[in-house]
Amino acid sequence: MSSGQLRKHERFRSRFLRNQRDLVVYTPPGYAEQTARRFPVLYLQDGQNLFDGATSFIPGQDWHVGQTADAAINGRVVEPLIIVGMYNTKARVREYTPTHVPKLGGGHADRYAKFLIEEVKPFVEREYRVLPGLWHTGIGGSSLGGLVSLYLGLKHPSIFGKIAALSPSVWWNQLFIRGFVKATKVERRPRIWLDIGTREGARIVQEVERFRDLLLQKGWRLEQDLHYDRVEGAEHNELAWAQRVRPFLQFLYPASPGAV
Repeated sequence: MSSGQLRKHERFRSRFLRNQRDLVVYTPPGYAEQTARRFPVLYLQDGQNLFDGATSFIPGQDWHVGQTADAAINGRVVEPLIIVGMYNTKARVREYTPTHVPKLGGGHADRYAKFLIEEVKPFVEREYRVLPGLWHTGIGGSSLGGLVSLYLGLKHPSIFGKIAALSPSVWWNQLFIRGFVKATKVERRPRIWLDIGTREGARIVQEVERFRDLLLQKGWRLEQDLHYDRVEGAEHNELAWAQRVRPFLQFLYPASPGAV
């Protein structure tokens, strides 16, 4: 069984956010050998929680994205893809939220979008063999990272054709994201993975399910371009999200039949 490789790009500087952070990039099994091949890409928030328990928010608890992607790609259920983990910073709440809330702050998601679309994405496309186009480009995250992924994915559907929203903080600023989607004229529907754990609170489960229903009203169709998962017993933490990496990769990046 071959395994993917991780490469870290330290202190990647953003002129839009006026700060710097590490990026960690996973290249899939076969990347080094298949020099003529290009690969789809997934941009994930909270990069320090994805690959390494030593850097994660709760030491020892990470999403195991590398091992999970390796197993799913080697098992030919997920197409080989490049995964870019963007570390968060002290400004996480500000960067991952679309609006300002008096007691919580926030509101720099559009600036964060410029960082991702105009700085990180071109850098990754220069450094790695990435397939161009929205259907090969995904964005994802959990909690506020899930919120910002929904917001950017739905605001920039010509760039992102896939969204993974794990336990997204749809509650932010009196359900701002609902109003945003209601007011958005949907011309192109990204493929969306949406989930919530039943032990995250009855109210948040209800709010995420209402958000799912809104997407259905807007034309998304379950199991075609929207998958919703209510995960029994799952809490709001890295251990719970690690369990959902393989299923969301399978839904968003399925291996094509007969793929080698």
